[in-house]
Amino acid sequence: MLEALWWGAFASSSLLIGAIFALRIRVDRLILGLVMGFGAGVLLSAVAFELVEEAFDTSGVLSDVATGLFAGCAVYTLGDAVIDRLGGAERKSMEGTGAGGSALPIVLGTVLDGIPESAVLGLGLVQGGTVSVAMLAAVFLSNLPEAVAATAGLRASGWRSSRVLLLWAGIVAVSGIAALAGFGLFDSASTSVVAFVLAFAGGAILTMLADTMMPEAFAYGGKWVGVVTTLGFATAFAISAFE
Repeated sequence: MLEALWWGAFASSSLLIGAIFALRIRVDRLILGLVMGFGAGVLLSAVAFELVEEAFDTSGVLSDVATGLFAGCAVYTLGDAVIDRLGGAERKSMEGTGAGGSALPIVLGTVLDGIPESAVLGLGLVQGGTVSVAMLAAVFLSNLPEAVAATAGLRASGWRSSRVLLLWAGIVAVSGIAALAGFGLFDSASTSVVAFVLAFAGGAILTMLADTMMPEAFAYGGKWVGVVTTLGFATAFAISAFE
């Protein structure tokens, strides 16, 4: 059980690493966009091969997968709409407009983005006794540009460095707890429930990518984002194939 907590915290620790990096070095928008695009490609591969395909292989029932996918999409969309109204619509922006002087939308938005990913890491331990390297890499890599962009935005809004770091450290802790919950809640779940949860995470992550991460990647990185997104997808697929 503690292993799930550890892996969830480790995967999201890149949020803290990205924040520290952004506080010390001014990150070029183009570089950030390209890294964000690469992370999006990695996550797309994880959704396809580590979540949706795995969900179908687990139960063999298409309706379990379809129900989970659309439920994840619906829950993320509704949650994101609420967070947008609170002021977190541009939580991945470097410009500071997403910070709004309040930590709440940033916290809620990042938790909404990260909980499905972390929960799946814990669920992976239930299924195979070990964490998926491809999923771990996907979560770790996708968190880095998010933290860099949001930290730059928070600093532009006047946040102190200590406050920024405390925010990300809290989110890392929440992600670890989410992975622990993914392990504890589904330890004895049926194959249909496990398939639903995997597909639910896939639907939520896919919606997040289309709604927030990929638009920001293109805005910063331009046309080259398509190339690095494909590279990220291919890299994650290779990890998954040889895992």
